[in-house]
Amino acid sequence: MTDIRTHYLGLELKNPLVASASALSKKTGTVKRMEDAGVSAVVMYSLFEEQITHDSLAFNYYMERGTERFAESLDYFPNLDRYNVGPDEYLERIRKNKEAVEIPVIASLNGVSNSGWVEYAQKMAQAGADALELNTYYIPTNPQLTANELEDNYVELVKAVYEHVDVPVAVKLSPFFTALPNLAARLVDAGAAGLVLFNRFIQPDIDIEEMEVDTTLHLSTSAELLLPLRWMALLYGHVKADLALTSGVHTGIDLVKTVMAGANVAMVASEFVANGVGRATEMLAEMENWMTAYDHVSVEKMRGSMSQKHVGNPAAFERANYMKALQSYDNKLP
Repeated sequence: MTDIRTHYLGLELKNPLVASASALSKKTGTVKRMEDAGVSAVVMYSLFEEQITHDSLAFNYYMERGTERFAESLDYFPNLDRYNVGPDEYLERIRKNKEAVEIPVIASLNGVSNSGWVEYAQKMAQAGADALELNTYYIPTNPQLTANELEDNYVELVKAVYEHVDVPVAVKLSPFFTALPNLAARLVDAGAAGLVLFNRFIQPDIDIEEMEVDTTLHLSTSAELLLPLRWMALLYGHVKADLALTSGVHTGIDLVKTVMAGANVAMVASEFVANGVGRATEMLAEMENWMTAYDHVSVEKMRGSMSQKHVGNPAAFERANYMKALQSYDNKLP
């Protein structure tokens, strides 16, 4: 019989399918339905530090900047008085979700300051969260800010949280770092028990008819699996942390690829939003059927089987594959 159990952040999970941070976790009934469909853990929607401290001068400045001069800028940012859920409601949601389900509930925090991250991380842990996911959504725009300074800030944030909470901490990263493996290792040394690849930054478009920025959030597709899959295979066996892959997981076969690259878990949101949380049952069945057909007895033994852990020179291997991919079109061009 196929064994699909796995582990993540010190938690024993019944399978590698985890619900990633999304609005689905705002309703306890939906969280329960995800559990019933087979999801092994749920990551809560992110609590933004600005939602709690939105009276800060810096954030108000950027929220209101230019609104008196350009009418279109009024819609650039949401009204936080409507968007704000506050820490009390978020903490209560953690408690309600924990009471309703038996699977682990992981809180998600998006902060911008050491004090903010530590304070709210402590409150989330006290509310019953089984683990914390630090959602590091920050885009450097200042040309004076160096890569070293930015990475040092990330490391200090993780260290500060790790030293003040008694639950495991994972860090959700973006792919846009100069030397991602080095940063990953530094974050683990700072206390991160897990790394989540990758955060999907909003890619704004320009509406040339309405003359405004279009910040519509588009759901992912399986095509987006390739980037985190590549880095998962590169990091597996080289960092002493559990690994989660998010973005682009939509099918049971995507689940298989994620585990084979080295992930402990695959995190899914877009597929559930688009086609319902019942898709979890179908995805898990597809994964198990594939594993049975190809004689894979367990997720644990399958993990990392397609990673670069045993490649002597991963950089050379990557360049060779790049050249091979380009050459594959030599006979297809007119």
